[in-house]
Amino acid sequence: QVQLVESGGGLVQAGGSLRLSCAASGRTFSTYTMGWFRQAPGKEREFVATISGSGGSTYYADSVKGRFTISRDNAKNTVYLQMNSLEPEDTAVYYCAAKSGLVLRNYKNYDYWGQGTQVTVSS
Repeated sequence: QVQLVESGGGLVQAGGSLRLSCAASGRTFSTYTMGWFRQAPGKEREFVATISGSGGSTYYADSVKGRFTISRDNAKNTVYLQMNSLEPEDTAVYYCAAKSGLVLRNYKNYDYWGQGTQVTVSS
């Protein structure tokens, strides 16, 4: 069982930056693939970024590539999402999630979820 708690969301102007954090419970954090997803009102939850357990493999949605960076600190049981050059289209509730095994982009493959943190980007 893994419990996830996100933090770092907020209101920012277009072009600004935010850093999201997701703290995980448990002693096997490094065995989990971690992902960030987001959901805007009226839209389906969508993939943002994912990182392998070792941190050696990362993947991004095309819409955030070059602007967002996912990273993890296994000693701190924490995964991060650095978001730069934010756009109003990035406005959503951001969720972190965990799964065992392969790095995958579909949110339906993830077993554990945080409660989400709101990110609002004003134009």
